[in-house]
Amino acid sequence: IEGEPVSIGQLIGAYYLNNQAHYAIYWDTDHYAGYYDQYGNPTKKAFLKAPVKFSRISSRFSHNRFHPILKRSRPHFGTDYAAPYGTPIHSVANGTVIERSYTKGNGYYVKVRHDNQYKTQYLHMQKFAKGIYKGASVKQGQVIGYVGSTGLATGPHVCFRFTKNGRPIDHLRENFPPPEPLPQSELEKYLIVRDSIVPLIDQIGQEYG
Repeated sequence: IEGEPVSIGQLIGAYYLNNQAHYAIYWDTDHYAGYYDQYGNPTKKAFLKAPVKFSRISSRFSHNRFHPILKRSRPHFGTDYAAPYGTPIHSVANGTVIERSYTKGNGYYVKVRHDNQYKTQYLHMQKFAKGIYKGASVKQGQVIGYVGSTGLATGPHVCFRFTKNGRPIDHLRENFPPPEPLPQSELEKYLIVRDSIVPLIDQIGQEYG
């Protein structure tokens, strides 16, 4: 409007019908943020498929890849997503930053622990996002850095690495478990909010459905 972007603001609830009714209610606390169904189950998957909006996968997970800089074959335990300099890099799941550092090979990188099984690592960053430090809690989709080409990199990309129980895995082939529902301590408070929003959604459906 007159050159200024406008919005309806935060979407607090949604509904759709596909053989049965589905509700999604927004819930945001210090430890949980996102949309949850009628029973407190997350509507998102446990992990995002990729940490960045990418133009292409420039290199896949491999046990024997020819390195373009070192000019020799060695394992590549990650997936390279090519993207322009400065493209935001997102944490693929809730977790805790356990490393934020620089090495000659990795460049600027961040490592996140998600649970007792899974950790992710994001390499070759141009710079870290504000508030990203060792011990910081991050949420799924939160920006943790920006695409660069620091370390052993021939161009702007993020090398995305996944480990399960300490061993590198190809995340594109992994069958991840479903996300954890809200714990009982959060669920009791969430249900109060849910019960205040669902009738409003139902009323809209009666008026316009």
